[in-house]
Amino acid sequence: MAASVAAAAARLRRAIRRSSPWPGPSRQPLSTEPPPARGSAVRDAFLSFFRDRHGHRLVPSASVRPRGDPSLLFVNAGMNQFKPIFLGTVDPRSEMASFRRVANSQKCVRAGGRHNDLEDVGQDLSHHTFFEMLGNWAFGGEYFKEEACSMAWELLTQVYRIPKDRLWVSYFGGDPKTGLDPDLESRDIWLSLGVPASRVLAFGPQENFWEMGDTGPCGPCTEIHYDLAGGAGAPQLVELWNLVFMQHNREADGSLQPLPQWHVDTGMGLERLVAVLQGKHSTYDTDLFSPLLSAIQQGCGAPPYSGRVGAADAGRVDTAYRVVADHIRTLCVCIADGISPGMTGAPLVLRQILRRAVRFSMEILRAPPGFLGSLVPVVVESLGAAYPELQKHSAQVPNLVSEDEAAFLASLQRGRRIIDRTLRRLGPSDLFPAEVAWSLSLSGNLGLPLDLVELMLKEEGVRLDTAGLERLAQEEAQHRAQHAEPVQEQRLRLDVHALGELRRRGVPPTDDTPKYNYCLHPSGDYEFSLCEAQVLQLYSEDGTAVASVEAGQRCGLLLDRTSFYAEQGGQASDRGYLVRAGQPDVLFPVARAQVCGGFILHEVMAPEQLRVGDQLQLHVDKAWRLGCMEKHTAAHLLNWALRQTLGPGTEQRGSYLNPERLRFDVATQVSPAQRNGNWAAASDPPASPSQALPPHLLYPVYPDPVRVVSVGVPVAQALAPASQAALQTSVELCCGTHLLRTGAIGDLVIVGERQLAKGTTRLLAVTGEQAQQAREVGQSLAQDVKAAKERLTRGSQDLAEAQRLSKDIGRLTEVIDTAVMPQWQRRELQSTLKTLQRRANTAIRKLEKGQAAEKSHELLRRHEKQPLIVDTVPAESLSVLVKVVRRLCELSPSSSVFLLSPQPSGSVLCACQVAQGATPAFTAEAWALAVCSPMGGKAWGSQVVAQGTGSTADLEAALRRARAYALNQL
Repeated sequence: MAASVAAAAARLRRAIRRSSPWPGPSRQPLSTEPPPARGSAVRDAFLSFFRDRHGHRLVPSASVRPRGDPSLLFVNAGMNQFKPIFLGTVDPRSEMASFRRVANSQKCVRAGGRHNDLEDVGQDLSHHTFFEMLGNWAFGGEYFKEEACSMAWELLTQVYRIPKDRLWVSYFGGDPKTGLDPDLESRDIWLSLGVPASRVLAFGPQENFWEMGDTGPCGPCTEIHYDLAGGAGAPQLVELWNLVFMQHNREADGSLQPLPQWHVDTGMGLERLVAVLQGKHSTYDTDLFSPLLSAIQQGCGAPPYSGRVGAADAGRVDTAYRVVADHIRTLCVCIADGISPGMTGAPLVLRQILRRAVRFSMEILRAPPGFLGSLVPVVVESLGAAYPELQKHSAQVPNLVSEDEAAFLASLQRGRRIIDRTLRRLGPSDLFPAEVAWSLSLSGNLGLPLDLVELMLKEEGVRLDTAGLERLAQEEAQHRAQHAEPVQEQRLRLDVHALGELRRRGVPPTDDTPKYNYCLHPSGDYEFSLCEAQVLQLYSEDGTAVASVEAGQRCGLLLDRTSFYAEQGGQASDRGYLVRAGQPDVLFPVARAQVCGGFILHEVMAPEQLRVGDQLQLHVDKAWRLGCMEKHTAAHLLNWALRQTLGPGTEQRGSYLNPERLRFDVATQVSPAQRNGNWAAASDPPASPSQALPPHLLYPVYPDPVRVVSVGVPVAQALAPASQAALQTSVELCCGTHLLRTGAIGDLVIVGERQLAKGTTRLLAVTGEQAQQAREVGQSLAQDVKAAKERLTRGSQDLAEAQRLSKDIGRLTEVIDTAVMPQWQRRELQSTLKTLQRRANTAIRKLEKGQAAEKSHELLRRHEKQPLIVDTVPAESLSVLVKVVRRLCELSPSSSVFLLSPQPSGSVLCACQVAQGATPAFTAEAWALAVCSPMGGKAWGSQVVAQGTGSTADLEAALRRARAYALNQL
């Protein structure tokens, strides 16, 4: 039996350290009891159990889109929505503040970010990007370990009727490094419930101590595991339920302090529980997935799903089934909660998920176009009763899925051809070129997720040049700089001699009017017209004109015409790719385009030879261009709104924009009440570009004819002599590209501000989804500040609690200083926190003074005004210890005092003061140094008062040194 337990412990340790794949098939039945009929009944039984038997309040699932938590891409655990309670920042007037015992089924997504199961989905029988977390919570000590364990055991063994002999538990075995004792209370509770000692296992902090983050509430946890083997051989354990007991707080210095209120936080994955109850060896074999798998089989005509993995899954058909089934559930839940596939953050991850699903369904399952959208009703049927938002958006979800699916199919097919063509040129040991992979990726031109590219290469037995890919990613990060600064360094330029040579040869300036050739369909989709052009001149990286460039070279390229927007007017350059006529599967990536004396120079990587005279087709990166158009139109609205708000003397002094950020420099003084905007969201007026006016009448740097962009009013009407329309809307000269309907901006928020010079302010703004998230972050942080203010107002006679509040205010200040949030709100909260910090510090000083007085009187009673007082005293900080020393010397001016205070972390605090009548050679700083140095510490101070720190297990020896040094000096 000892060997079996040891083997089980090893498996359990692996399962705890990382959510392990479901073990392989076994002939042993999982349960001998009749299971609930459906997964929905399992969910309902959980909720009913806690509501009806144990008085829990049922709360709905939070959206998978985190509200005001920039640390998360998606809600990934049931506890996310209750963070304000755990952190002590909940608004006491809010409904959440009244929560005592609650339960729910929470929608969770683990893809991207810290918890990312995306690449594991399909590879085994258990991983999911979307899953449901069943949980029950007790806040503020409503109940704790005994009740939580008893409820869990009752539910599993009496309601779900899981055989007791197939359940194992783990508990926290302690951590000598941090001084944490074993959680023997949890162990004894399980033993009292009848779990044999051989199935109650202890593990360390990595497995059984749960922490919210680097700081904050934490505590031991106990986990319930199910034995798949059921006595047939060594145990095969999978985790079912994790019960976390939050009773500590991790401080910024790494130490642990007891929480004033304890909480219970539990979580159990519905999919895994249903697999156990339905006697299945895979979560995909349950009725939570079987309708989807059947619909996939019917829609694709593929062989039926058979649950194979790894080498046994010939053709990866079963892998594709799992990927598609999992991903369509994630897509439906996320879109219904307001996350649509996009270009940054969670929308980018969702786009990646959708494209993985398309790839597996089309290439492996041979699904017809529009297939993914047809699966949405199956998901709604399965989950809609539990999560009504799916039913509410049941028409919108398939439309979005189908639109993105259609857009991706052409890219996927072209990407496959490019990969095949590149592979034919590689030697047996060659790495797949990073530049080609990058051009295929979401950051490049075709929009294929990089992990998908790697997977496609893995299937061909080819490795990717990951080092080269990392270099390209770093370059991309620099290009899309955090503060929307323009790229100063250009690798390729046309100098005065090159331009003179072009003019001497009579080469006409580049016709770039095709950059304006795009239209908006009623569906809201933009279509960019195809542009065909001829190569007029090539340049090597050093600027030398050449007739051709070879494969692998970077070069400059002049065309007779282009649809690429070259960086100018503060708008970032377009990106995209070129293909040669008759050779559509060789991409020539365009990194940027720049204006050089009327010519547009394209910076290109040539994967194959390129020659003067070649005919090319130009493809602009649509997502990048649309991001720039959105920010540029938003810049015009911002300029107009600032003039309306601050007066006609307000002048724009510069701007720069890319798809990530908008930077806007304005000559005026912006007041706190004027640092926000939401002008695009309320309506959807058209933006009306025109090429109507000769430039010399307006401004000499604009091209002929000059473009005028008007929002909401046709240009002709805005510029009519008797019209007042131009005074009531944004009308500007502009050579940039713009949205055709402003509603696509969605929202605009100023998130940063700094003074460039007197009277000139630089503003940073975000739009759309980023703007909405910024507002939510601001609202969440405002609630945190309000909660801190409430805590301070309530007051505390406990010094540790006052110090904890001061630290929390400091951490909150740091978060607000750097958060992407409305700038006006940042300023308000910073001002409030500054006041709160002063009040908190005043309260701490008052409590410290009172504590010091109490401790000093006690010491004085012990030592009766002796000339030398050397002792230990409990003190929570050096500040308190110094105050005790000072107060003691005030009460006994003729005494020299040296105090040590041992700390829970193992360190020792030191403070001392020399009496007024001591000899000049006897200084406090030297006294402290003489004691702290042998303890491996340091000391500092003056001749009269000093302090220090060290570390020792022999306090008596340190006290003897302090006493001996003083006696020698005296």
